[in-house]
Amino acid sequence: MRVSGFTSTGSKRPLSLFGGGYDDLPHRMTRSEGSRVWDEHGREYLDFISALGAVGLGYGHPHVLRAAVDAMERGGIGPLAPEDEELLAAELVAVMPWMEELRFLKTGAEAVAAAVRLARTATGRDLVLGCGYHGWLDWCSSGPGVPDAVSALYGMLPFNDPEESAAVIRQTGAGLACVVVEPVIDAAPSEEWLRTLREETWSVGAILVYDEIKTGFRVAEGGAAMRWGGEPDLVVLGKALANGFPLAAVGGRADVMRRANDTWISSTMATDFVSFAAARATVAAVREVGLPARLAETGGTLFEGLQGLAARHADRIVASGIPEMCYLRFADEVDSQRAAQGCARRGLLFKRSAYNFVTLAHTEADVMRALGILDEVLREMAWR
Repeated sequence: MRVSGFTSTGSKRPLSLFGGGYDDLPHRMTRSEGSRVWDEHGREYLDFISALGAVGLGYGHPHVLRAAVDAMERGGIGPLAPEDEELLAAELVAVMPWMEELRFLKTGAEAVAAAVRLARTATGRDLVLGCGYHGWLDWCSSGPGVPDAVSALYGMLPFNDPEESAAVIRQTGAGLACVVVEPVIDAAPSEEWLRTLREETWSVGAILVYDEIKTGFRVAEGGAAMRWGGEPDLVVLGKALANGFPLAAVGGRADVMRRANDTWISSTMATDFVSFAAARATVAAVREVGLPARLAETGGTLFEGLQGLAARHADRIVASGIPEMCYLRFADEVDSQRAAQGCARRGLLFKRSAYNFVTLAHTEADVMRALGILDEVLREMAWR
């Protein structure tokens, strides 16, 4: 094996997916289409992991693929800013009018880091508070390889706790550059919590950032801010933005975004033709089919089924998340591993931790099949 740690994406390791690598479980894949993937042995799987949420339309959506192929045939990349960059920005602003200006990058982690740098540049402050997972880069990490001085600049906020969140923001006070939050963590946000974040960041002069890497184009066309409010200063998009092609964006208030001219945020590969073309086709498809409503309907069936399964094993499982992104949370880690392994052996890839994602390609029959397999696996498990 030449790839250190088995694969370059941590959540795709057998250890992460199944709790270990077993010969009869899928390790590597060769193809994906719609709601299915095929492993190196040619075995087909119904998949709800959905590339860790990187696709909302399903794998290989024909409109997105055609746009990407056309972009490749036009050369793929070049020395000047591509026309599609400005066209895509205008299309995103039309969907999310609070994103007055944007910058594009390749990964979600990169885009959230850019939002933090913009906030620090705009405020002249260093401290950051976060809530959720914002990537692996130093600004929000701790442990080996991350200087203690960098880790000391980052603190955590509790999810959906207005009183405690307000207290932490006030305590951090005048040194606070920004608050970065995932709007959904195992549940929908309360309007009170989002309103508190908005009011308290205004009060101390900090920037409010919504990390919508997972929720963008899923919970509403305009994302979490459209569905639940909160008036963020900056919004970060990624994952499903280009339906599987690498692209992310940070956008928001023009006065904050223009501070990009006072710092350095740049990447050679941020402006390839292919990802912009794929994203434009994705945005068009999202609007044409009313994707969030479709995901809410399909996901609602899945989530209701998960709640039913959890009710039958109430002392061991909880159905967590929201219909568009959900999973079964096990009280015992070993049980979660055995459940994921049992599903895979029956042709279902179902993530044992946050989250599973429905896509446009998932049908009601897919959902019912998945629930049937989960029910069978849970019934056959010898609970410890």
